[in-house]
This record gives sequence, structure tokens and C-alpha cells, in this order.
Amino acid sequence: MPGKNKLSSNVKKPARRRIPKWVLRSATESASNEKYYLRSIGRALEVLDCFDGKSPLALKDIGAKIRLPESTLFRVLLTLEKHGYLQQAVDGTYQLARKLRFGWISQGADMLRVKARPELDRLVHRFNETASLSYLFDDHIHVLDCIESFHEIRMANRIGRVLPPHCSAMGKAITAFQDRVPAERIIECYGLSRRTEHTITDRGALFAEFERIRETGVASDREESTLGGICFGAAIRNETQPVVAAVSVSTPLVRITPEREAEIRNAVLEAACRIAES
Repeated sequence: MPGKNKLSSNVKKPARRRIPKWVLRSATESASNEKYYLRSIGRALEVLDCFDGKSPLALKDIGAKIRLPESTLFRVLLTLEKHGYLQQAVDGTYQLARKLRFGWISQGADMLRVKARPELDRLVHRFNETASLSYLFDDHIHVLDCIESFHEIRMANRIGRVLPPHCSAMGKAITAFQDRVPAERIIECYGLSRRTEHTITDRGALFAEFERIRETGVASDREESTLGGICFGAAIRNETQPVVAAVSVSTPLVRITPEREAEIRNAVLEAACRIAES
């Protein structure tokens, strides 16, 4: 029909977008081409890569990791601090700001979960009791992984649950190996609330308990968080990094004997050592 042909002839075709030549050229060039590389941003990212999200660094520590003049490095640090990516402590050291630190912490936690999973499997198959892994996120200790027992009556756990530092085996194990100031901060964040009649609520008694844990390497929760339950945990330690994780075995009190307790204590300590060495 003539009208239809006339109408269709007035429909405009979409304009073709022209792709800039520099885009096409850069897409085919090698990644090593530095023509469009921004050195100032690259320097800032190199500085951020020096941090592990755990240990603070002084200017000289960062300077030993990357080759930058001290004056340039100072300007980069000052800029990152001004934009909220670094924080400077009163002693002059730098640490990742909270918005970046959690990213590093989460990455480290994910890597540890993968490494620790075979050890959790080994503990569950050996004792047929619940085995768990925990991790310190800033000032709170969370359950990172858990494999429950096949028993109908068992100690349950939940990934993501925040553990009390004063009445859980893994909470005690991690907090015991902190310096006094961060240990106090962890306790302050959670408090010393009474969960059962066996819960330690006296600060002096708790730090005496921490000292015993450092001597033996194993922490225990003897009906301190849940009546009828007992748990043994060991911190995952190495010589170069702060303690941020622990592994444990939990069981109902009715299935524990002195011989079985000794066996579980040794097993969680050995598991923690193997995870730290892997």
C-alpha cells in the first residue's frame, strides 16, 4: 500500500556509534603498554598492596617494600589518609581504613576456610562430633565454617554467629593470644554477660584463664555458654602473623570421658598446627 510505504520511508535508522580509534588500538595492544598508565594511581595502589589488613606499617616499612623516594611516599600516604583509605596512629604508623580492612580480612578468611576444611572433615570423622572454625573480624569473633555431628543429640553451630570471648572455647583461644589492649577491646565489645552459672564474669579470673590457655595451647568451654555442652578449641598460630582464627570440637557433656577429652584436646591442637603450616 502506498501509505504504508510512505510511512516506512520516514522511519529513521538508529545512528551508528563510532568507537574512538584509541579504544580500538588499546584493546589490541599488550597489557605492558604504559601509554595510558597513570603512575600516580599506580603508586597509590602499590602502597595499599603493602598492607595485609592486620599489621600496621611505618613509613620506613613501606619504603622497604616499594622503591619510592621518601618524600614521594610521604605525599602518597598523606593523600590516601586524606581520602579515607589509610589511618595514621599516634605512633606514626599507618593501617588500612575500615572500609578497606574488611576487604582484606574477608579475603584472608576465605582462603583460610578452604585450607581448614580438610581438618574439619578429619575431626568430624574421627570423633563424630561437631567441628568448627572461627575468625576474628575487627573486634568480633565469628563462626567461619562448621560441620555438625551425625548424632541426633549434638552441639549445633551456625556460620556467622558471633562468639563470646569469655565463655566460648574458640573465643577464648583467639582472645588469649592478643596483646592486652586488643584483648580488652574484644571483651569490651561483647561484654562479660553471664550465660550460665559456670560463665566467667570476673575480668581478673578471665585473664588468668587466658594465661593458662597460652601455656597449654587449648581453650575449653565447660558448660560456660550452654548447659550440657563442652567444647575444646585451639588457636591457629604462626610466628609472623597475629592470631585471628581457631578450630574446635564440641560435644554434649554426656559423651565425654577423661580419656576422650585428652584425645580431643590433642586433636584440635594438632589440627590447628597443620592449618597454620599449610
